[in-house]
Formats: sequence, C-alpha cells, structure tokens
Amino acid sequence: MPTEVLPMPLIISDEMLQAAGMTEPEAKLEIACRWFDAGTLSFGRAAAFAGVAEIEFERQFQSRNIPRYRYTDEGLQAIVEALKKLGRW
Repeated sequence: MPTEVLPMPLIISDEMLQAAGMTEPEAKLEIACRWFDAGTLSFGRAAAFAGVAEIEFERQFQSRNIPRYRYTDEGLQAIVEALKKLGRW
C-alpha cells in the first residue's frame, strides 16, 4: 500500500528574508534554481516549486549562468554517432 506524501512546512522568517534581501517569491525561485542545478529536482518540478512558468524559469537560469542541459562525454559521443549515421556530421 503506497504511503501518503504530506507537505513539509518550511518556515523562513521575515527577518531572514530581509537579511538575505529577498522576498518570498525570490527565495523560492533561488531555492528552486539551486536544487535544479544540484540535480535534486527536475526542471519541471523546480519551476513548479518556484511558482513560475517554465519559460520564466529558463530565463532565470540564463541570468544565473546555469545550464539547463548537462551532457556527459558518453552522451555527446552518442549524439555525434547518431549525426554521423544520418550523414549530418
């Protein structure tokens, strides 16, 4: 039987937000970007956590120089091989 997932409240005091120079939405966006960058959340889930549309979330990545896509050597090699097979390399 699956267990019910309950939300965990995370409280960041107004004092802490003020010390960080952030509003609540800015803090949520910052946390979401960092979690995505660390590989903790998928792009869609991080955008949902931040409460912004994916296109806006992508703009935030660009402003923070966070790459949306991360390629491994193996992944890039597979792309090169596929392009060679298609005659596009």
